[in-house]
Amino acid sequence: MAIIVAGKLLIRLGSRDEFIEKSRESILLARENEACLDFSVSPDPIDMNRVNIFEKWESHSELNAFRESGPENNMFSLVESFDVNEYEINT
Repeated sequence: MAIIVAGKLLIRLGSRDEFIEKSRESILLARENEACLDFSVSPDPIDMNRVNIFEKWESHSELNAFRESGPENNMFSLVESFDVNEYEINT
């Protein structure tokens, strides 16, 4: 079993690039984590205020451990709304 985290974030007007830049540290840390199978934060090519996220983890416990240990950089103050879900998949 693996965990997929996928969805979209709507970012405060004019702040998308700042959000992407603030995401870099989390992306690097996640990709260095052996339990992380994929991690991406990407600007939407059509909506200038949207960021798409995709994560794949070996388990909920590994995902939660990463979330609890991640960097603090106040990047979520740039988020106006989000629609992100977790899915369990059989591998």
